[in-house]
Amino acid sequence: MKEKKTAKVIVSNFMYYFSRIGILLATAMMFFPGINPARVSILINKNMSLFTSGTGYASLVAESFRPFNKGWIQESSFILLFISSMIICIGIVIAGVGGCMSVGNVRYKRLGNKFSLGGSLLQLSGLLGIYISYTQISQTSNPAKVGPMFPVGIYFFLVIASVIFISSVVNQILLPKVTKETKFEMESKFKLFLMFLPFIILVFVFSYLPLWGWRYAFFDYKSGGTLGVDNFVGFKWFTYLFQNDATLRDIVRVMKNTLAMSGLGLATSWVAMAFAIFLSEIKNSHYKRFVQIFTTIPNFISWVLVYAIALAIFSTDGFLNSILINIGAVETPTNYLMGDSHIWLKMLAWGMWKGLGWSAIIYIAAISGIDQQLYEAATVDGAGRFQKMWHITLPGLVPTYFVLLVMSVAGILSNGMDQYLVFENPTNNGPITVLDLYVYQLGIGSGVIPLSTVIGMVKSLISVLLLFAANNASKLIRGNSIV
Repeated sequence: MKEKKTAKVIVSNFMYYFSRIGILLATAMMFFPGINPARVSILINKNMSLFTSGTGYASLVAESFRPFNKGWIQESSFILLFISSMIICIGIVIAGVGGCMSVGNVRYKRLGNKFSLGGSLLQLSGLLGIYISYTQISQTSNPAKVGPMFPVGIYFFLVIASVIFISSVVNQILLPKVTKETKFEMESKFKLFLMFLPFIILVFVFSYLPLWGWRYAFFDYKSGGTLGVDNFVGFKWFTYLFQNDATLRDIVRVMKNTLAMSGLGLATSWVAMAFAIFLSEIKNSHYKRFVQIFTTIPNFISWVLVYAIALAIFSTDGFLNSILINIGAVETPTNYLMGDSHIWLKMLAWGMWKGLGWSAIIYIAAISGIDQQLYEAATVDGAGRFQKMWHITLPGLVPTYFVLLVMSVAGILSNGMDQYLVFENPTNNGPITVLDLYVYQLGIGSGVIPLSTVIGMVKSLISVLLLFAANNASKLIRGNSIV
């Protein structure tokens, strides 16, 4: 049901733009440490966001136990700070619910205004609690040890909460009254968008927000240090990759390992499709279900447990050596997990064992979508089982296979770290170190965070380029693309 575009409705729709923008800004700012309104003391980590301040009390007071014990500051001030931060986060979520309702009809909008109004009031009350906490900390007996500081971020959140509050009040006044008979209605496109919204937020938080860490690549940063003009080095670490011979040799070695193992994975990517085809041909449903479950379960086993299984079988005291010694095949046991002989093939074998059943699921789903009339027509024409597999099932899976292949090509530099980390040892360190593991060793192990950030940036950019290159190649060869 469309609403009449009266003057009040036009003004109300205009005010909704301010409310929605404010909600989006508040949601994003909740995860940025630089504008955290809860950082009222130097005892609070500068890398802590409002969301962390309101959800992790242990992190909030991690550096405050000594001031608590010395009596320099009251723990009640930090408890108030924690509760206030939590209230602000809850208020932002409630206001966000109200913003989602604003895309519905008048009844949805009036209800959404109440949510936004309540959320903005919670935000304002939380900001007041933070200010009270700041005044308590600033009046401490030993301010030099506590370092009270007024957070600039409180102004940003105060302005946004006020905008949401004013917009909600104005919209509630301008919108026409609704009767009890009026139903809640919303256009289908908005319903679909709201269903998709949680996934957009998750992608933003876990995929795009971490890109803020790329700034470390332009500073001479040490763990626990700060970022500022004094340690800004520009593109120093980018040129360091090519100027330092040892680092360049390591990069070449690591890239060779990464491309080799990813290449083996691409070359054997058809195995999951073949497995799905043969699995679908099993007529006994109980046996078919057993095979599918048995091959899918390893995907849910962590690589640490996989290595524990490998250790129990292939170590010096393992199951395999015990059998070989008992039957007299060997005299001295051998640790098959040591050494770098055929390490790429070993990693491929473990990866296929762990992921074969899981990778086949999407092909099994695609097989169930193939028109059954094609098989019936082929049976009438006298086609056998293998002929139907070759001429119907396989062509039906080729589009799915190419989509997954293009995505695999885009991620050719991202073949994971867990598997190689647990199987790594001094005897196979050279050929088993892939790019992700190298970045981990460089940043966490050696503490060279800027250089590891640069390598991670370059890897991400190359992966994007490979995605578009593979997509264009697919478009030229098959006439279809996925991007």
